[in-house]
Amino acid sequence: MSELDHRLVALRQQVREWAADLRPIALEIDRDPDAINDHLDLPAIRYLSTMVIPPEYGAPPMTVAGHRFYGMASLERAVVLEELACADAGTLLAAPGASMSGVLVDLLADEQQKEWFYGQLLERPQWTFFGLTEPNRGSDAGGLRTALSADGVLTGEKRYVGNATRASLGVVFARTRPGPLGIVATLVRTSAPGYTAVPIDTVGLRGARIGAITLDRVEIPPEHVLGSHLSAAQRGMWACVRTFNRLRPGVAAIALGIARAAYEYVLAERDRPGRDGRDRLDVLGRRIEATRRLIRSAAMSVDANGGHGHLASAAKARACRLAEDATLEACELLGPGARLEHPVLDKLTRDARGVEFMEGTENMQRLNVFHGYLAGAFGR
Repeated sequence: MSELDHRLVALRQQVREWAADLRPIALEIDRDPDAINDHLDLPAIRYLSTMVIPPEYGAPPMTVAGHRFYGMASLERAVVLEELACADAGTLLAAPGASMSGVLVDLLADEQQKEWFYGQLLERPQWTFFGLTEPNRGSDAGGLRTALSADGVLTGEKRYVGNATRASLGVVFARTRPGPLGIVATLVRTSAPGYTAVPIDTVGLRGARIGAITLDRVEIPPEHVLGSHLSAAQRGMWACVRTFNRLRPGVAAIALGIARAAYEYVLAERDRPGRDGRDRLDVLGRRIEATRRLIRSAAMSVDANGGHGHLASAAKARACRLAEDATLEACELLGPGARLEHPVLDKLTRDARGVEFMEGTENMQRLNVFHGYLAGAFGR
């Protein structure tokens, strides 16, 4: 069952109204990602800046029709992110907030660490980063070389990190010793000596301001090492995988939002499509609805048991493929020169490709699905 209850229907309608504010600034953010600073007062941006901060740490709720929302549930986030991404995925990803780091902190941090981290974000809108991927490592997160010494010195490099150049704090995964149990996550302030970040120019999703981080003997106090109160098996990659499981339905929803935006753009721009065009649009519309149902099922599965991410991987792979197919189909339906004549469609096409690389490429998602199939996670 993937139909929304009355609470989430009300939430979707409210966010859809907020999303209308993002469309007029989409191309501006694409040209200059720093322009997001001129739009921090928009309701959608304000909500994103405190989303995934647990209510017990002081996060203000979004109240809609008498219901309170904090963005802690995967299904709730999927509803919000689809609507905002349909307006503009780049502006959505440019917004400040806890994001991936906030979910990891919720899993790994002790009470004092949570109070410190979330308290920082509630003082004022701030960006965070999630440092996992390294140069020449790609998807081999277990092979990372960034090191945290016994005396608390962090040294290494991270690549393709969202908001790395404008974040004030974030999380870095590092190795304390060889082997899978030797990986830990640490809180890092970007003002610390030895932290530097430079932007990496990208074709799509430019609002995310992807960057490269260098960590040159950054001092990490013991109280900023996450998970010290947990077993070694729970501190590193286990927590990273569970973070991805919680967030992948949301990434899939972003891809779905891009696909829906392309579909709706063609409906608005093409007055009288021929029979072939109508048939192609009908097929695309059915694919969008089917993918939405898969995403919601995956989100409900994650909310029921965050350790099971097989459906989330299936949803992410299908939604990213759909985003690319939908934007390219839109270009074909609008004819030669569509990307030159329709800058919004050109941006959607570029953004669609970018979502493929968020939280694991299609190959990684297929491996996760296959492992779930072998384990019997999908039943009959």
